[in-house]
Amino acid sequence: MIATFWISLGIVFYAFFGYGILLYFLVWIRILLKGKRKVPDNDCSWPFVTLIVAAYNEVDVIAEKVKNTLALDYPQDKVSFLFVTDGSTDGTPAIVANYPQVRLMHQPGRNGKIAAVHRAMQLVDTEIAIFTDANTLLNKEALLNICRHYADASVGAVSGEKRVSTEGVGDATAGEGFYWKYESKLKTWDAELYSVVGAAGELFSIRTRLYEPVPADTILDDFMISMLIAKQGYRIVYEPLAYATESGSETVQEELKRKIRIAAGGIQSIIRLKQLLNPFHNFVLSFQYISHRVLRWTVTPFLMILAFIVNIIIVLDSPAVTYNILLACQILFYALSLLGWFFEKRHVKIKILFIPYYFCMMNYAVVAGLRRYVMGTQSAVWEKAKRK
Repeated sequence: MIATFWISLGIVFYAFFGYGILLYFLVWIRILLKGKRKVPDNDCSWPFVTLIVAAYNEVDVIAEKVKNTLALDYPQDKVSFLFVTDGSTDGTPAIVANYPQVRLMHQPGRNGKIAAVHRAMQLVDTEIAIFTDANTLLNKEALLNICRHYADASVGAVSGEKRVSTEGVGDATAGEGFYWKYESKLKTWDAELYSVVGAAGELFSIRTRLYEPVPADTILDDFMISMLIAKQGYRIVYEPLAYATESGSETVQEELKRKIRIAAGGIQSIIRLKQLLNPFHNFVLSFQYISHRVLRWTVTPFLMILAFIVNIIIVLDSPAVTYNILLACQILFYALSLLGWFFEKRHVKIKILFIPYYFCMMNYAVVAGLRRYVMGTQSAVWEKAKRK
């Protein structure tokens, strides 16, 4: 029982905090031995790029997205813009068509985001393809900061940073913003050690020649596309100076819906990328992938439950002070999470309670996502969450 408790608690701690601590020291050692990774000088030889936006019924934001896109800094003769609006019925294609600088692709049928991306990639003939979501706004220097990395031949993909807008932030987004700040730091260290493990669809880019189409039922297409490039032996770089800002989820329920989809896609990705679990393929990449992604998407929620139950059994069997304190800490943590849930239901904003609530909600999403994937009820067709 004692061994089971400490192993379970240890893995949970490692997955969420221990890996970050270990990663920090590994990066420090690498910098000490080899120096900090530098962005190569491209001598202003900017690559030709195509920026791709897949939009479905985004009439409320699409005009602002197009204007934001056209205002980005990049040599005008080396950038083209491609918007795919397949299946949109709310007037989104008509708005895009008002901008002659943008190439519009549209067909009536809706086959999902990945099908739209595949169609777009068949037309891309530039060295670099950049993907961004319709409901995000990019900083003016985003393309320049991304493309400078491609002067390094070892770089196969570059991931930008996702930022959650702080305007009007309430309880429904407090945990999300905190989580993404922590994730951003981990990605920075991942890239410094070797490679980011997966890119987020809000903003990422790839070398076009390395693109591998993923199956039509892929749930996390952005993650799979980027990791297939890492699988080929190329690094995924993280560039926080290229960022996509979006509003936080309107409610916790909307955020939960998004997290469950990500969790189901995570399980699917682990199965389809099973070669990356083999440390003899690429030891450092496998270490980062398992530590940063696989543990969170598979065993940690179940180990949290196991650690709590076993802790109760140990306390009932033994009066040892250590286990009484640990059980009290667990009870306090889950009590704060329940209070966060209670007040959120009543629209009372107590942000300090929302962090443990958000943490537990994330882990519940993994269990729900696993169930959906096993039952085959998670569609690959993207359903956007309602945002503020």
